[in-house]
Amino acid sequence: MNRRVSLKEGLKYQGGGPMLSWLLHRISGLAILLFVGLHVISSFFMQQTGSDLATNLNIIYESWIFQILVTFIVIFHALNGLRIAILDIWPRFLVYQREALWLQWFIFIPIYGLTIFILIQRNLSGG
Repeated sequence: MNRRVSLKEGLKYQGGGPMLSWLLHRISGLAILLFVGLHVISSFFMQQTGSDLATNLNIIYESWIFQILVTFIVIFHALNGLRIAILDIWPRFLVYQREALWLQWFIFIPIYGLTIFILIQRNLSGG
């Protein structure tokens, strides 16, 4: 077995859907942690000092583009975590890992689509 692998071959991705889902789950978890932490800090500074930084962060949080991104992150992370928990509880279903991933996306797309539709409709109507 040859262990000499070029950088190009080493960076070539071969993990497929479950590996991308694993990576996105970790990134979305960190993004949620960052969002909640910044939100708590900005709320504290807004209430205690009324600082411009907190005001600017709240303006970012209220933008519809940011809300669409946070919605994607939260819904994906929740559904992927549910899929992982179900496969952990019933390990005999691990052979259906890819099918469970497809089912997760078939559930995610309509929920996310409806949520985005409501967000955009609300923002266009000025609500």
